[in-house]
Amino acid sequence: MPRVEYYEINADDPQRAMSFYKEVFGWRFEKWEGPFDYWLARTGEKGEGGIDGGVQRRTDPRATVVNYIGVKDIDDLIRKVVMHHGKIIQQKTAVPGVGWVIMFQDTEGNIFGSMQEDETLK
Repeated sequence: MPRVEYYEINADDPQRAMSFYKEVFGWRFEKWEGPFDYWLARTGEKGEGGIDGGVQRRTDPRATVVNYIGVKDIDDLIRKVVMHHGKIIQQKTAVPGVGWVIMFQDTEGNIFGSMQEDETLK
């Protein structure tokens, strides 16, 4: 069964946001080595419950926190979202070294991301 596996915090000032979460919760951040500015958030130790996430500069004024649901077949998910009256709001996009990502809206206007892992993408 697909589960929420990752979250993403959109911030006007990523450094300010990371400082907040570090001071309030003790989270650790490290710069991602990918093709755009992105910071990985570590919220605990391996083997503990919970999920890790990331921080990026807000590019859409409506963007807040996005939860990502992991799937094995992103194309199948796209078909199911549309068939059940959801909307694809960001088409299937390759993230090098990570996988395929989409953003969709459910029937109630909630926005989620979804990812199919594929570390071979360049």
